[in-house]
Amino acid sequence: MPKTELLVQRIRQMIASDGYTHNDRLPPERAMCATLGVTRNQLRSALARLEARGLIWRHVGRGTFVGERPVLNLDDVLYLRDQVTPPQVASVRLAIEPELARLAATNSTPTDREELRTCAERCRDAPDWRSYEAWDNKFHFAVARGAKNQLFLYYFETLNVVRRSMVWAQPRTTAKPVKNYSSFLEHDLIVEAIENNDGDLAAHYMKQHLRSVYGRILPSLDETAVERTK
Repeated sequence: MPKTELLVQRIRQMIASDGYTHNDRLPPERAMCATLGVTRNQLRSALARLEARGLIWRHVGRGTFVGERPVLNLDDVLYLRDQVTPPQVASVRLAIEPELARLAATNSTPTDREELRTCAERCRDAPDWRSYEAWDNKFHFAVARGAKNQLFLYYFETLNVVRRSMVWAQPRTTAKPVKNYSSFLEHDLIVEAIENNDGDLAAHYMKQHLRSVYGRILPSLDETAVERTK
């Protein structure tokens, strides 16, 4: 088992044995490094994997907490969900996420990039559509987090929660994505551009990816809205 995954298991055991429950704050990174006998980079790599799996969440300046990241105010989410249409959600994603990819190419850390690779690989290995969609969501969140802009991240999280609260009529004719599913290569191209610090190319590939996705889901997507994102 890889060293990072072994450390992930040790942290999970620590959380369970020390009696931490949902939304409890874990010790500071310095204290956890001393307890576990690891470096700060090793710890952060393991914490990134735990966060991607929804087992912890981190808030800059506040610390690391047990469980899924709390959703935004539910009333606000429901209000927005009822006020917008799927094409509007798609057009906002086309406006925001390419810029997040551009920033991630400049600002993301090696740990962020490792997480992107992991999410892309998990998408490809997903045993069913539900698993694929969970890892795809984590992939896009990892891009947003890698941009290192808290205001942009807030807008992304708001958009993401609203998007996931809506019903999307996606036809599924297979139990899981086929081996040549277009999003696999699209994810790889985004990751490669970010790893090469090429912001323009990362933004370009993210825009292509989203257009590909919504071309399948919303063939009648408002062309005027899409044109504004070119």
